[in-house]
Amino acid sequence: MDLSLILKYLNELSENNNREWYHAHKADYKEANTAFEALVQELIFGIGSFDSSVLQNDPKSLTFKLVRDTRFSHDKSPYNPAFRAHISSKGKLPVPVGYYLKIKPQNQSFLGGGLFADMFKDATTMVRDSIVKNGKEWEALIHEPMFAKYFEVKGTALKNVPAGYDKEHPQAEYLKYKSWYLEYPIKDEDLTDGDAFLAKAVEMFRTMKPFNDFLNRALADFQMPAR
Repeated sequence: MDLSLILKYLNELSENNNREWYHAHKADYKEANTAFEALVQELIFGIGSFDSSVLQNDPKSLTFKLVRDTRFSHDKSPYNPAFRAHISSKGKLPVPVGYYLKIKPQNQSFLGGGLFADMFKDATTMVRDSIVKNGKEWEALIHEPMFAKYFEVKGTALKNVPAGYDKEHPQAEYLKYKSWYLEYPIKDEDLTDGDAFLAKAVEMFRTMKPFNDFLNRALADFQMPAR
C-alpha cells in the first residue's frame, strides 16, 4: 500500500493553504483522498478481525472534511492539512467510541481511541459513574502490561474531583476527567511502508479495544443531542 501520495498532497497543502491552490489541485486531492479511503477500508478489515461491529462501514462515511471553521479562530487558514477518520460501530460519531486515525505531515499523525469529546455532560457522567463502580476493572485495564507499554490515558480534566464524587476514591484522578482518550504517535517515516504501517495500526487498535469496550459499556444508554 502506497501512502506517499497522501503525505505529498498534505505537505503541499500545508505550504499552500489557500483556496486558489486547493481548487487548482482538485485532481491531486482526489488521488490522495482515494488512497486514504483505501487505507481506511483496509483498517476496517483489520479491525474487523477482532471487532466485527465495524465491518458494515463505508470508508467514505468515516472521513472528515479538510475545510476548517475559522469563525472563532485567529488562524484563518481555510484548510486543515490532515486526513482523518473515526471507525466505530456507528460510523464517525464520537459515541460509541472507536478507532481514530489522523495523518498530518511533520510528525503530527497519530492513532487514537476512546472518548475525545468533552462537551457531552451526560457522557462524562456515565463514564465517571462506571469508573466509580468498576474501579478495579479500570485499574487492571490501564495497567495491563501491553496497554501500559504504549498508552497513557489522556483527556481534558478539572482541577478538583467534581461535586458528588468521593475525593478519596482510588480513581479520584480519573474522576476529574471530562474525556478519556488514547494517542499513539506516528512519524512521517512510519508511513513510508504502507503495509508495515497498516499492520502496526491494527496491532495498536487491538490493544485499545478493551479500553474502548469499557467506555462503550458505560455509554450504552447515551443519546447524541438532537441538532
